[in-house]
Amino acid sequence: MCQLNNIQSTINYIKKELEGIYSLRECESVAYILLENVLDYSRTQIQLNKNESISKEQYNQIRNYISELQENKPIQYILGEADFYEMKFKVNRHTLIPRPETEELVHAIINENKKEKLNVLDIGTGSGCIPICLAKHLQEANVTSVDISAEAIATAKENAEVNQVKVHFFERDILAWENFEWQQLDIIVSNPPYVTMAEKEKMEKNVLDFEPHTALFVSNHDPLIFYRRIAELAIAHLKKDGMLYFEINESLGKEMIDLLEQRGFSNIKLRQDINGKDRMISAQKS
Repeated sequence: MCQLNNIQSTINYIKKELEGIYSLRECESVAYILLENVLDYSRTQIQLNKNESISKEQYNQIRNYISELQENKPIQYILGEADFYEMKFKVNRHTLIPRPETEELVHAIINENKKEKLNVLDIGTGSGCIPICLAKHLQEANVTSVDISAEAIATAKENAEVNQVKVHFFERDILAWENFEWQQLDIIVSNPPYVTMAEKEKMEKNVLDFEPHTALFVSNHDPLIFYRRIAELAIAHLKKDGMLYFEINESLGKEMIDLLEQRGFSNIKLRQDINGKDRMISAQKS
């Protein structure tokens, strides 16, 4: 067993233990994330204090984290939190880990909607990262978010409290949206399940083993089921010129354009993420 004397030797140790699981760059990033958590230091403080000793308790905590990482458990679930849009969010087995692509979707909505007191509906709450960020950055917005998972909603409520914003959360099955009352809305946004079962075998083990499948997967025979139903809700409850935003499966951009055109939406924009993949689409109610 390696004896860790100081921060620098601990960084080297973590990187060595994680070889083969992560790339060299990722190993270093994970090492800093673990030490930030264990030492309660910023990255700058770690770099400035690399000769500082670590305690036996801190060493044991790091060893436990490494054991979980070696089982492919995502670091966000190990630490119980994830960074998103310069905010912290609690995550657990009931919520997906927020992705950078979703940050791009949130950024687009914030930049394109400058009016005050907008009525916003987010569908598929998860950790609450989308509605909480919108409530934080859209001036005086009235934000509602729904999810079929009571456990996800409970986590999102905690995140709203931690990030000091007000969001109205409800447990709803959006495939049966006609059974519930909805206000007239300026914006509807959703990052629904969009990975087909056929794509499942290509996914990383850390995703398949730990992230909630109900938030990820749709059937092969009807991969647009959530988008179609949400578009129907948008037709009924978006105000005139109201906006609809989706995160989408990169292989279904054309199908999404067709779906929205057939339902009479205008100003349809298919957007690429930072990796050049068709990842977002927006449309306006005529």
